Amino acid sequence: MGKQNVPELFGSLVFDDRVMRARLSADVYQSLKRTIDENVRLDESVAEAVAQEMRDWAVEHGATHFTHWFQPLTGVTAEKHDSFISRSPDGGVIMEFSGKELIKGEPDASSFPSGGLRATFEARGYTAWDPTSYAFIKDHTLCIPTAFCSYSGEALDKKTPLLRSMQALNRQAKRILKLFGKDVKYVRTSVGPEQEYFLIDQEMFNKRPDLIYTGRTLFGAMPPKGQELDDHYFGAIKPRVIAFMEDLNAELWKVGILAKTEHNEVAPAQHELAPIFSTTNVATDHNQLTMEIMQKVARRHGMVCLLHEKPFAGVNGSGKHNNWSMATDTGVNLLSPGETPYENAQFLLFLCAVIQAVDDYQDLLRLSVATAGNDHRLGANEAPPAIISVFLGDELTAILDAIKTDKPYEGTEKVIMKLGVHSLPRFSRDNTDRNRTSPFAFTGNKFEFRSLGSSNSIACCNIMLNAAVAESLKQYADVLETAEDFESALHDLIKSTIIKHERILFNGNGYGEEWVKEATEVRGLSNLKTTPDAMPHLLDPKNKEMLISQKVFTEAELHSRCEIMLENYCKTVKIEAQTMVDMVRKSYLPAIEDYLYHLAETTALMRSVSEHVKCEYEVSTLERLSELTDVILERVRELEGALADVKAIEEVLPTSEEIRDHLIPKMDALRKCVDEAEMLTSEKDWPVPSYGKILFSVY
Repeated sequence: MGKQNVPELFGSLVFDDRVMRARLSADVYQSLKRTIDENVRLDESVAEAVAQEMRDWAVEHGATHFTHWFQPLTGVTAEKHDSFISRSPDGGVIMEFSGKELIKGEPDASSFPSGGLRATFEARGYTAWDPTSYAFIKDHTLCIPTAFCSYSGEALDKKTPLLRSMQALNRQAKRILKLFGKDVKYVRTSVGPEQEYFLIDQEMFNKRPDLIYTGRTLFGAMPPKGQELDDHYFGAIKPRVIAFMEDLNAELWKVGILAKTEHNEVAPAQHELAPIFSTTNVATDHNQLTMEIMQKVARRHGMVCLLHEKPFAGVNGSGKHNNWSMATDTGVNLLSPGETPYENAQFLLFLCAVIQAVDDYQDLLRLSVATAGNDHRLGANEAPPAIISVFLGDELTAILDAIKTDKPYEGTEKVIMKLGVHSLPRFSRDNTDRNRTSPFAFTGNKFEFRSLGSSNSIACCNIMLNAAVAESLKQYADVLETAEDFESALHDLIKSTIIKHERILFNGNGYGEEWVKEATEVRGLSNLKTTPDAMPHLLDPKNKEMLISQKVFTEAELHSRCEIMLENYCKTVKIEAQTMVDMVRKSYLPAIEDYLYHLAETTALMRSVSEHVKCEYEVSTLERLSELTDVILERVRELEGALADVKAIEEVLPTSEEIRDHLIPKMDALRKCVDEAEMLTSEKDWPVPSYGKILFSVY
């Protein structure tokens, strides 16, 4: 980045509020702001004026093309580029961009996953401008964030349901705030997603077919040193990585991404980037863009950025912590304790809404982070368990207990709390240690949902969280709006909510076996360990009813997403299994055979010199490796048979269950044998770089 002035650099490639205020007329600017802030329909004449200024600005910054940048159900972003050029009468070209082109695009929709919403021959789809997320320039192309839907109107992307969920929460939260005498324009959720990732040398990556095809190592024996000494965590960042991070920051800042914190993570070659909070749909766009830019910048530095949740067995995988909060247009954080009894009563009501939402829809939160990659990570003593629970900390838990039992709170003052009448004892916002084993932890004025995998779009979990909290708030508003005595009804509502949903509250060690037993057998919480366990619950009647009533999904869209996510799981694991077969047959078995030939030749030569030479190392290694080659061949045949069984099943749910129950265990069995063979084969004869070389090569 050199001596670049950061304030000047930040947002220099973004058509943001500063640019719009400077370039648009006052009337056009105010109309666009109403659309952004209050969801008012955009006038076509305003769109035309915005399009002209957006084009001129983009061309001034070197852009030659524009694209509607959207997030289909592939989990990554998509874009189709069109140039600004249009034929002029004199045979040349002029640069044009209309309001119609800004508002609406028409990409081919046939090859994106639709889960049955569209037939292959039904190609037409539409993109619609999302003015709440600023346009930006990437690689000389003006990128316009958009929603994506089918010809018949079904949402084919992650942005549309996310925007719907934000609207649902806004509607219900405003009803609650009105009861407290507050008339606000809007309530928005904000997110700050912490992104973990690995950096490895590109030369090493290019020699590993498993990394190339699947993003993770399917084989690999552990090196003598991993993360045992905890010396990498928050350690001094090495020069090569610092250079990458400086370059990355500059690229992120240019497109308006608030990259703030960077550090080494627990595992060798693992790092983390955290941004400042943004509105949820903007944060979602930014996180997708961050992952893309990370991978692009890493290549410039001769490295590869791995975003898989578990690229290396035996060391920590990578997650993405979704820090979530709610705030009004006046800047009031609804999850922050207040200064007055009414403010604290309001805080506790919104807190209870989140607690109830997590309890009522724990299965939705779990399935929102369910992928084949994340199945390797959840519950592995490096990430939260698959059991969803809420951590509040000791002091806040004690306050809720006092309300529940109508007993004095043994804190700063002894008082039986009747909300709105007596003062709630003051308590600090950061009053407790963080619990890294908790999937859903309150951290002062926000909740941290820690179960996301590093490659996940944050849209999915925030859709479910927004919708579930909106449902809680709706139920509260329905009760309180008709109450004769608001203060008494409020107290009773909070008390009854605590009693009904206290099973989801847990401040202890989420890694302990005793917690699994207590959670499932005593508290009745769900333990959905894998994607095939979790995903079908999307179609449970209570979940469908809530998501449809909150206008987040239609029933057809829900069925499509269940189908798509399970299909993605199946395809991912089948590619991994096929890659294992390919590597064993083409690389590992031939390499072991070559080494066996070398051992046999060496043994014969040594014994020809002297009959007294024992050749103990050569013989014992030859015998074990020879035995292992037979076992590996047997295991790879079993895996091929399991793959054939999987491919013979037509329905997606039974396919996913067959993969979970039979294919994956055979993959694990094959890996175990190959990893043992790696430890017995000379390094120069092994066909791929070892874990030790990969994990420490960047340093």
